[in-house]
Amino acid sequence: MSDEDKKSEPKIEAEEKAEAKAEAKVEEKVEAKVEEKVEEKVEAKVEAKVEEKVEEKVEAKVEAKVEGKAKVGKGEKPTKTSTSTSTSTSTSISIGRDDHLFGAGLGMTYVAWLLATARSLGFARDEGFYFRASSEYARWFNLLFEHPGMAMEKNVVDASWQANHEHPALMKSLFALSWHFFHEKWHVFSDASTAFRFPGMVMMGVAIYVTYLFGARVYSRRAGAMGAILLGLMPNVFYNAHLACFDVPIMAMWILCIYTYWRAETKGGVWRALLCGVVYGLTLDTKHNAWMLPGVFLPHAVLVHWPDLVAFPISVVKWIRGPKKVDVKASAPPPAPAAPAATLAVPGSIVAMATVGPLVFVALWPWLWNDTVARVQEWFNFHLHHEYYNIEFLGKNYWGPPSPKAYAPVMIAATVPTVTVLLFFIGAGDRLRSIFRRAQAYTARALSMPAPKGFAEKPDRVQGDVLLFLALAVPLAVFFLPSTPIFGGTKHWFPAYPALAIFAGRGFDIIASAFVRVTRWTLTGKRRQIGDALLAASVVIAPLAVTAHSHPFGLSAYVPFVGGTAGGADLGLNRQFWGFTTESLAPYFEKNAPRNATVFIHDTAWDSWARLVDEGRVRKDLRGVGTPSEALFSIVHHELHMAEIDYNIWVEYSHPTPDYVLTHDGVPIISVYRRGAPSPR
Repeated sequence: MSDEDKKSEPKIEAEEKAEAKAEAKVEEKVEAKVEEKVEEKVEAKVEAKVEEKVEEKVEAKVEAKVEGKAKVGKGEKPTKTSTSTSTSTSTSISIGRDDHLFGAGLGMTYVAWLLATARSLGFARDEGFYFRASSEYARWFNLLFEHPGMAMEKNVVDASWQANHEHPALMKSLFALSWHFFHEKWHVFSDASTAFRFPGMVMMGVAIYVTYLFGARVYSRRAGAMGAILLGLMPNVFYNAHLACFDVPIMAMWILCIYTYWRAETKGGVWRALLCGVVYGLTLDTKHNAWMLPGVFLPHAVLVHWPDLVAFPISVVKWIRGPKKVDVKASAPPPAPAAPAATLAVPGSIVAMATVGPLVFVALWPWLWNDTVARVQEWFNFHLHHEYYNIEFLGKNYWGPPSPKAYAPVMIAATVPTVTVLLFFIGAGDRLRSIFRRAQAYTARALSMPAPKGFAEKPDRVQGDVLLFLALAVPLAVFFLPSTPIFGGTKHWFPAYPALAIFAGRGFDIIASAFVRVTRWTLTGKRRQIGDALLAASVVIAPLAVTAHSHPFGLSAYVPFVGGTAGGADLGLNRQFWGFTTESLAPYFEKNAPRNATVFIHDTAWDSWARLVDEGRVRKDLRGVGTPSEALFSIVHHELHMAEIDYNIWVEYSHPTPDYVLTHDGVPIISVYRRGAPSPR
């Protein structure tokens, strides 16, 4: 070693020591900073949790004291309660047995109303088809009870479930079982049609019950109660809730499936996730609207779980890359990145719906037990390429696409009671504002900026507001597509109505809270109760009156905002379809038709006419025929495209004058022509 090397060696050692010392100091400072930051974040989180708990307890105690004072004012003993305040937001409140009883009571009351009015409502075209199909299924169920082995044979299954196999089986199976037990076996219902219709009515009760629970948990009991009531007080919903059809059942299953998913998100647990899968399978087996539910769940799941969804692929990439290159100057090599989690962070409810749901769907539809793939494909094709029936809108007949984009908004404004629509805008506007403020607060936190001033709303971990907006928007969105058929009128977007009603309940909650604040010094004790009751009655009375008055012409009825039934006719909105109004002619035929008279039944389905005659809803001696040329009497259901039927009858009967015109609020619903001269008046 040269003298120069010997001289430079101590210098190099000194430099290395200095560098090591500096690096140690850097590490020390980094550790200190990390500790400091961790402490700050922990403190902030603890502080936030404490604030949240304090706020919850203060709210609960304030509510308890208010209730206690109110009870003392009434001479009652105050009790400790823990209820949500009227201004509560999307944080789930505690729901107990009384809430379930109250919600179920609302539902059962509505079902009783439907049963009381069912006899006066004629049979829609589709009901006739479902009566016949359900009768076939009932024979199979009877065989299953008595000879299960024979019932499960391939040829027997296919022959029994061939009828109306373009629609899923759940509701028709329930129609069949209801008819078998409640009409044939136990004689609960004297009319076979009421037994067929009963499961659909029960599903309306379920929709009201779930709407109450959902609204109560997300907002408040008051919001839930008003939402559930307003859901039932819509003329179109009331009409359809009587029927042995699928439109009200899919509305019930839609909101039940979303509610079940929301509960799985808020509470967790494997059994809740599995229940969600089962309910989705039942929804698929109710009606094809269930295809749209992933449009609700997937965006919501991404919104709630995006940190986990983003973290997973990042962890995979890091794991594949392996540890960073070793720094020769470092005292120890860096640790290898942890292996990614064994499973992707996807909600269990989504997994269950994708796996358990289809299994339940196939298991409950015997038609799919054989040639499953081909028959599922046939089912999809039928509905994806459904025949485009015509319908009138604003005085024009639409015989095919493109559908008018204004159809859904106009029909909602014309058929949903106006007070419900106004309350919806108040409630939905409040929740949109809340979503916007939460987004602002989140952005501020992400950028280490102060939250928006005056924003103290509790965090909504599962985004209940967003879920309800998706539940509302997805069923309506398809009706803004030009190729979507509109022939079914409002019934095809019924799944949106529970969410609409819950937002309306929230709107009422806001108004009721303002009313309490304004009258807090003038209304106390019993006066407060009377004032609150009058406020609720002022909201409910108009929808109740409109709904009750619409029966049995629910599809012809329009709300006063557009001028009622007459206003709807003047606007050129559809007056009816399905020929369901024929039963309302029974008093006329009773008085004017001779024995064994022949009647051209026009738009009444043959199965529906047979049921009317069989149950004595029209005279049993009347004979339905298929053309005016065979008939003594000819009826015409008034729809824009039916005008040619009038002309044909005028030619056949040699006069243009109806013998009788059935009207609702002065609007012609059915004209009855009589061969020869009209009856003297």
